[in-house]
Amino acid sequence: MRNGGDTAPLAVRVSQAARMVGLGRSKFYELIAAGDVETVKIGRCTLVPIESLHDLIEKAREGRL
Repeated sequence: MRNGGDTAPLAVRVSQAARMVGLGRSKFYELIAAGDVETVKIGRCTLVPIESLHDLIEKAREGRL
């Protein structure tokens, strides 16, 4: 099922998530390894829930990173 453009995605691939928050891929994987970013594995695809990106930004604002 494709995103018809009228709804926002629930999750995105790791590379897209890193771009969305303005971080490099390596730094983003470090955040995943540290438990600061949630991921969901579906088959061989690793996805990052959009809500996890919002949480990451909130943590950074509060100085918890």
